[in-house]
Order: sequence, then C-alpha cells, then structure tokens
Amino acid sequence: MSEVKLLGTGASVPEKIVTNHDLARLVETSDEWIRTRTGICRRHIVTGESLTSMSVDAAKKALDASGLSPLNLDMIIVATLTPDEPLPNASSAVQKALGAVNAFCFDLSAACSGFVYALGCGAMYIKGGAAKHVLVIGAEILSKIVNWEDRTTCILFGDGAGAAVLGPSEEPGFLGMSMGTDGSRGHTLKMFERDIDNPFMTDAQRAAANMEADADGNLRPKSRYVYMDGSEVFKFAVKKVPESIQQVLKEQQVTVEDVDHFVLHQANYRIIESVAKRLKASMDKFIITIDEYGNTSAASVPLALDELMHSGKVKKGELIMISGFGGGLTWGSILMRIV
Repeated sequence: MSEVKLLGTGASVPEKIVTNHDLARLVETSDEWIRTRTGICRRHIVTGESLTSMSVDAAKKALDASGLSPLNLDMIIVATLTPDEPLPNASSAVQKALGAVNAFCFDLSAACSGFVYALGCGAMYIKGGAAKHVLVIGAEILSKIVNWEDRTTCILFGDGAGAAVLGPSEEPGFLGMSMGTDGSRGHTLKMFERDIDNPFMTDAQRAAANMEADADGNLRPKSRYVYMDGSEVFKFAVKKVPESIQQVLKEQQVTVEDVDHFVLHQANYRIIESVAKRLKASMDKFIITIDEYGNTSAASVPLALDELMHSGKVKKGELIMISGFGGGLTWGSILMRIV
C-alpha cells in the first residue's frame, strides 16, 4: 500500500463580515451573549459568491501550495450539505471550473464531519492505489438554510470553503482514523428537503408526508431551515470527540502529549475547551477560528487546518489530530504526521 501525506491547503471565505452587533439588530441578542456562550465574534456571509466559486478559490490555493496542476488530480471530493444545485453535483462543478479533466468526482454528505470523512476517503484511495493525487474540499453556504429570525441558530453559522491536497509519500503521513455514526440521535440536527409531491398521491397522503410532530405531538409543516438541539449536541460532542481521539491514539500507540496540534470542528469554543479538559491537553495546542468564522459545518475543519498550516507553528515531523462531529450524528478523527 502507498503512504499518504498532506501536500497543501487553501481557504476561501466571503467578503461580507457580519458581526454580533449586526445580528443584534435582527434578533433579540447581544455581542456579549453570543461571545460568552459560543466564542463567536463574527462570521462571513455570502452576498455574491457561490459554493463553487469559494471551492475553486480554495482549491487553487491548495494546488499552488502543493506545486501541482489541476491536470495532476485523479480525484475530487467535495464535502457539503449546501451545494449550489443538487444536479450536477458540487465536485463536478469544481472539476469543470478547474479544468481537472483527469479527475473523477463525487460529493460526500456528513454535515460537520464531512471534511474529515472525505479526507479519510481520499487517503484510502491513495493507499489502495486507485488514485495518486486527491483534492478534498469542505464547503458550505449555511446562510441559505438558516432562519434569520431564529436567534438560537442564526447567530451560530457562517459560510466558507477549505481545501486540502493529498498525495503519495515515502514516509507515513496519514497514520490512522476513527469514524462513527449514531443515527438514532440524528433528530438533534435536521433539515427537511423539498416536499414529496407526485400525481399518484392523494391529498391526505401529500399532507401527511410533509408534516412532522413537535415535542408535544402536535403536527406542523416540516421546516426547510436547519434545526439544532444545542444542549444535546453539546453533550454528544464533549463525550464522543475525546473518545474518538483516544481510540486513534491508542491504535497508533501514541499519547495526547505526543500530539502537537489539534484541529477540531469549530462549533462552540466551550466544546473545544471541554474536549481539551477531558483529554488533559493544553488549549495552546488547539487552533481556534470560531471567533472569526462561526460554525461553517464541513468547511470548519479545513478552514482551521489552513490557518494552522500558514501560522508558522507547524514543523516537519509534528503530529496533527483532526476531529469533526455533527449532524447524523457523525464523528471522526484522523491522526497525521507532517512529512
């Protein structure tokens, strides 16, 4: 099997910055309330960009950092739950814009764990010999699925894209991973798609198919906006993420102390803080970008990874633990060495 390493990263976010003060003019909230509970100060929101344009921008930067041409790519994976359109998929649109004619492409949907899943998938293709150079992108436009009148969710999310290029290596750079899903708790993060409506349905069937029961058992129309049970997601994350990380460390026979940098999904500063405490790891090892970008779902980890890789803090031989968690419920951790 071939060894795998990280060749380069890139990031792209919308120009428009929306501060907590801006949101306080839309809903009943305040800068202090948002910052103290989430760690978010601002987020970038699409006003003219598209998921494709941000993905391509991030991809070009990652390719430049890798010293590769789009023609060198064998595979493109885009992790997203908010593509510009359902058909053609986001990865095909990226391939077209880049001119990466030699790459086969597909999208992957695992919400906030999406980039970690896609990174693991790309690495396995290289290890198995089915691809040599893989472009992995995490991108979201969450602003289009947020109810801007719901203060419990609109304060949390932002838009953006991040990319990474993987390639073959003589030394092992991709050390191990742990992935998991608990579909029984998927209701804690959800959003419904288009109505089920075809000419073979009765009016009663059509109505029933597009209704849901609320907490009291009363029927209501299915929401087309993202819904999140924040307290349940918090409890899930602070328990499952350390378990996932510890599993990878145990399998690779390394300790928390051996890890030089932690790149976690940026959902809430308190979650990251709680994970660090459970791992007994210094917060100095955790990259923090939630203050600038908010929760960008599948774009969160690659945005943080790119910031880390351009921070000047990463040295050859160091270990990076990447971990994502979110809707599904899904989680995943990957241990990488810089080679």
